[in-house]
Amino acid sequence: MGALLAGCASQSNSVYHQLGGNEKVEQIVENFVVEIERDPVILAYFEGADINRFVEKLSEQICSRTGGPCSYTGDTMAQVHGGMNITEADFNRTVDLLINAMNKADVPHRLQNKVLRALAPTRDEMLYL
Repeated sequence: MGALLAGCASQSNSVYHQLGGNEKVEQIVENFVVEIERDPVILAYFEGADINRFVEKLSEQICSRTGGPCSYTGDTMAQVHGGMNITEADFNRTVDLLINAMNKADVPHRLQNKVLRALAPTRDEMLYL
């Protein structure tokens, strides 16, 4: 029983839980899409993209990587970003857009850092492919 309770405690302490769950993740992703739409450099990477699928898969990924109850069911980051030749500068610019999206969703800076840390392992799967 102790192991069961420990699992519940860790889930309630997850970054996902600290964010406020699915509602906050959806708010961040919606804000992020608006940020992308306003940035012509980053928007160019999304030409021809299925935005509804992007929203769905990014929401899944944030939920999953922050300890939420979701599983990511999309393609690998290398599959999605292959051929885009994303530069480090544009990657960092996109991170700034995500930070803006979290600011607009009233996510505290310490919690933003936890979200970014959870997503950071995908960086090398996106650059220069």
